[in-house]
Amino acid sequence: MDSPKLKPNQLRTSLARLLTFAVLVLAVRFAYVITLAGESCGYNDFCFFPDTFRLHSRVVPQNAAVSGAVLPRVPDLWTTKKWRRTVDYYSAIFQELIAEGFLSPNSRALCVGTRAGEDVLALKENGVVYSIGISANTASPPLIVPGAPHLQPFDEATFDFEFSSNGSLDRSGRPADFAAEVCRTLKPGGFFVAQIFAKDNYSFHSLLDLFNCCRLIRTRDVDGVDTTSVREVVLRKKTQFQNPRNLGLNGNSSKNCEIPGYKRELVQKAEALIEQEPLKPWVARKRSLKKVKYLTSMADISFKQRYVYIDVGARGYGSSIGSWFKKQYPKQGKSFEVYAMEADRAFHEEYRDKEGVSLVPYAAWVRNETLFFEITRDSGSKDVEVAGGVGRINHNVRSSSSYGEEVDKIKGIDFVGWLKRSVSGSDFVVVRMDVEGSEFYLVPRLIESGAICLIDEVFMECHYNRWQRCCRGQRSAKFKRSYDQCLELFNKLRAAGVLAAKEGREALVIQERMANIQFEEYDSGKWNDVLG
Repeated sequence: MDSPKLKPNQLRTSLARLLTFAVLVLAVRFAYVITLAGESCGYNDFCFFPDTFRLHSRVVPQNAAVSGAVLPRVPDLWTTKKWRRTVDYYSAIFQELIAEGFLSPNSRALCVGTRAGEDVLALKENGVVYSIGISANTASPPLIVPGAPHLQPFDEATFDFEFSSNGSLDRSGRPADFAAEVCRTLKPGGFFVAQIFAKDNYSFHSLLDLFNCCRLIRTRDVDGVDTTSVREVVLRKKTQFQNPRNLGLNGNSSKNCEIPGYKRELVQKAEALIEQEPLKPWVARKRSLKKVKYLTSMADISFKQRYVYIDVGARGYGSSIGSWFKKQYPKQGKSFEVYAMEADRAFHEEYRDKEGVSLVPYAAWVRNETLFFEITRDSGSKDVEVAGGVGRINHNVRSSSSYGEEVDKIKGIDFVGWLKRSVSGSDFVVVRMDVEGSEFYLVPRLIESGAICLIDEVFMECHYNRWQRCCRGQRSAKFKRSYDQCLELFNKLRAAGVLAAKEGREALVIQERMANIQFEEYDSGKWNDVLG
């Protein structure tokens, strides 16, 4: 008996069922690979991301392979109501950015420093399929791959759109490197959108200085993910941009020093200078201390590359670094690099075991040369301990043999040149200056050279022929400058956009020291170790 033949309709039905079953198997396998195994391109038959999203091998840690065996398969967060609310919040943000033309479904998007991938999922739900996030702490494919914001695991010009959510740039700890990586991986003409907590003009312009590859499109205040208001900043990468780092430039060589309006605003908020010379300067100094307004109490300094404190004429560690800066100066939780510039060898030993403090064993001056000074002490004193400070400047050139028996020789360094080599315009720099009269030479030199733009805040002890506490009606014979000349010096600093205040530390002079300083031209070839 012949076997029954299938009718054409039955054949078509069987083929349709077989095809449906095959599609179902493929769908189940896809769901397993993407959802359960957490893979993106780990399987040969599935690749979630295009080739342009492949990780750069130099950045991804060896122990951070994206695989289901190492990373959590289904993060608990992805099933919570808070997760869903956060996704909806970012979805609304991205819908507005799409409407404004900053983002499109065809964009390749990166969420830098994402918390748990909510912003990445919001992008995908809005049709931006090619989206990924990086986090240095967590990796949960397919939404997040391992990568630090300051060292992105992608090639140059990979993304059309990059997003930094909910203050991740503020908290990065390395904002300058964060900005450099965005500039590297963002395509020319691409958009970078950041939600930042800082809202004062100083911090805002500090941020713009970091993102020098971009131009500002707009900024506005919006509700944050946790209802706290944030500032939304939209930047667009310039079509032609060369990174100064690749050119070996740090931007410190120019003499031009334009004073931006936001710095002038800060100076106007500073405490008023005392216009009339006080008859009791030792009393006025204590009163003025209570009125000092620190820059860090008026502005956010988060968007700076480094934080540097330079103590010029530092004397001993406890003189100002340990007693004032370490304990009293408001640092906003930032870690400062500290430089102690002190030529007096009597204090050098103190800095040998001071962690985080670099000794610069030279006297700050307007050029590199050897300085001679003579010490005059009270003949009735039994102590020979020498106080810090180099005394008053004298330009009369004489040989060292014309001095008395006690002659010290120290090296003076071009302070402007040293400053330009040591810091950049992206750093936050605080300078304390107590140089026994040399301020009348150093400050004009800083302004004329443009190096003053590298300094944010100055605390300066200005030395003049003040009224004596011991002898009524008598002025100090140690210094020849007047109070009005000191006032003019402070006004010049403030006119240059530097928040300048009188240095209020009481002089810790162990023994009166009178010095006449001579200068001797020094062979520039001997200064290689100083100039670096």
